[in-house]
Amino acid sequence: MPPMKPIYLLLKSLAITPLLISSAFAQIGVGAKAPEAAQVLIDGKRETLDNLWTYWEGPRFSSSLPIKWKIVADPVDEGSALMTHDPAAAGGKYGAADIVTKKAYRDFRLHIEFLVKSEGGNSGVYLQNRYEIQIKDGDKSKHGMGAVINETDAPYAAYHGIGKWNAYDIVFRAARFEKGKLTEKAIVTMFFNGKKVHTNQTINQVWGGPNSGIDGGNDEGKGITDTPGGLKLQAEGHEVLYRNAWLVELDLEKPNTDFNE
Repeated sequence: MPPMKPIYLLLKSLAITPLLISSAFAQIGVGAKAPEAAQVLIDGKRETLDNLWTYWEGPRFSSSLPIKWKIVADPVDEGSALMTHDPAAAGGKYGAADIVTKKAYRDFRLHIEFLVKSEGGNSGVYLQNRYEIQIKDGDKSKHGMGAVINETDAPYAAYHGIGKWNAYDIVFRAARFEKGKLTEKAIVTMFFNGKKVHTNQTINQVWGGPNSGIDGGNDEGKGITDTPGGLKLQAEGHEVLYRNAWLVELDLEKPNTDFNE
């Protein structure tokens, strides 16, 4: 496991609460530990999965509770992890068995680790159940590994490869509205395995249609609404593992998500 890197996450420019400033020093990269203010979302325990997560019941949903995703042995380190494979998603049917946190979020700092077991492995991390950060082995395009899907090039060089753990560290600011009208689009900054790959990247829409998440079927994904959403993970018929996921809620007054090591 590579060494963990300290970062000064909670800059004054992010305009966050004094509570979070007291936990200002976080970490990035594989193995990063959750700060005191974080909610741990994936810890390899079935109880955590059942308590904090449910299925996203979108138009293609075809699984059923309890969640069919499995807790499996970590193939690299001691402990256990969560595997995406759900029979309902076989053949690449995203939206058929995706899971989402029961709690919805606006602005946040997220750390999540994933491992792709085989060539072509595909999943995705959806911010606010809208905006996908892609996980797709072998794809270096705007639809590929580490891309803010269809918005940025894939930072593929940062990927550790099949059978190894990878980490996304993200600060996300939700879209802003005044009197029901969109005034500021969502933005995101992301480190991929300790390398900054996206900085204050604007996210223009939800991609993939109504099976992708909230607002996916609204004006072809451009009709973003003022609705918080949960963190969603995609099942697409592949064996992708997740572990060590935690989230800190933020209140980013200014349109700035940038943070440094």
